[in-house]
Amino acid sequence: MSLVNISDIKFLDNPTPFLNPYQLEVTFECHKELEDDLEFKLIYVGTTDNSLEDLELESVLVGPVPQGINKFSLVADPPKSDSLMPDDILGVTVVILTCSYKGEEFVRVGYYVNNEYIDEELKENPPATVQFDKIHRNILVEKPRVTRFNIHW
Repeated sequence: MSLVNISDIKFLDNPTPFLNPYQLEVTFECHKELEDDLEFKLIYVGTTDNSLEDLELESVLVGPVPQGINKFSLVADPPKSDSLMPDDILGVTVVILTCSYKGEEFVRVGYYVNNEYIDEELKENPPATVQFDKIHRNILVEKPRVTRFNIHW
């Protein structure tokens, strides 16, 4: 049984321009006071071809963690344009929020993200060079994919 259960993740400012920061409010329940911090990471999947190219947008330690309902905010810069392959920028990708305790990941919550030009002309005739300032992202918050792992608490 997990001592920590994420009960709510809210992405603020969604949909939003691609270059805006990711802003999240995370609520979780802790069934027992924890002696160490929880580590939350927000990861952007830059390409489905190679998980080694996933980009860690932010990592935050949360603690001390008392028993009960807890909430915190996480703000992360968007991926740097030079760290993305041009062919993988537009279309659907994934962001993942992970949580670990004592170095062991126990939950991963993934969301599909759609990156697209909102201007119809750019949609129909994408420029040769990606114009990041004209791309919007939409995180599909209604359908998260949650994976849980058993760890030694």
